[in-house]
Amino acid sequence: MSQNDVQIPGDYLSWKSMITRQCGETLTPAFIDERLKVLKNPKDPFTCKFEEVYGKSYLAAVISWYERARNDLN
Repeated sequence: MSQNDVQIPGDYLSWKSMITRQCGETLTPAFIDERLKVLKNPKDPFTCKFEEVYGKSYLAAVISWYERARNDLN
């Protein structure tokens, strides 16, 4: 699959599948907390680029999905 074939997930379960299956990440508390730290920092270069490419509402959705994943671990 090329980078152009990647579908942007539009809901939590699709996002979680992409992160864990396609990207091979394990949603550990440490991983989730690190991603949230970056995504919630509007001055972080990654976050600025993410918002520029995907928009403010999608950034908010991804943050909420990470928060849900963290809650699912409890």
